[in-house]
Amino acid sequence: MTRFKTADVSIDDVGVLTVRVHSRGGSLGWNALPHRELPELFAAIAADRDVRVVIFTGTGDRFIDLIPSFEEAVARGEAPAAVMDDGLFEGNRLISALLAIEVPIIAAINGPVDVHAELALLSDIVLCTEETYFQDAAHVPLGLVPGDGVQVLWPLLLGFNRARYFLLTGQKISAAEALTLGLVSEILPSDALADRALAHARRLAVCNPVFVRNTRLVFIEQLRRAMAADLSTGLALEAVASLSGANWDGPYAPEPIGPISE
Repeated sequence: MTRFKTADVSIDDVGVLTVRVHSRGGSLGWNALPHRELPELFAAIAADRDVRVVIFTGTGDRFIDLIPSFEEAVARGEAPAAVMDDGLFEGNRLISALLAIEVPIIAAINGPVDVHAELALLSDIVLCTEETYFQDAAHVPLGLVPGDGVQVLWPLLLGFNRARYFLLTGQKISAAEALTLGLVSEILPSDALADRALAHARRLAVCNPVFVRNTRLVFIEQLRRAMAADLSTGLALEAVASLSGANWDGPYAPEPIGPISE
């Protein structure tokens, strides 16, 4: 409950476990620390049979915030091969440990998600605030191959062509558009988000735990198969391209493209 620097963890009387990710008490900035810690946290949750439902949320006015310098260093090949190898290990476990959790997960997305939106969108119930938007700003816009699971999940959610456009252009999807596209199920005012997530969680937590766990399992089996087929290859391709950045003297990422002209 207290060993993770990037997550506050608490559990209530009916087994609802709340995970609130953060960086030093503010919105979570994505760098090496959560990349290392969150797989361990997800594995610990998956092993705890007293947990009935998980609420996954953030801190402040953003859910997960991009730290460009961290991603740019990887794109430029500044991370040595041994560090990249650790990154492959953590990247595989980040998704596999999340999908090993056998109880429903409710994402309460408290604001914009610039990176690793899949961590929330793999949840069973996805709620967000009016200020939320989704973007994959960490990969193509900064010169990284989108191979860490986003290449699997976004085509499932958006369709193949729309997902490739989203990933290649750095497009932002607003909360309202996300609701229309089926990425989220409810949009709430910021001050109502936590209570709504808790209401969903407690409704499920008091039910037969075998029924609840098995319901989660039938929902995520297709996701497990898809990630098992393509996640490791995608991460390896991302790593090779990143290491090659050390020998490239041209632009690392494409220039942003403006709106369609009338």
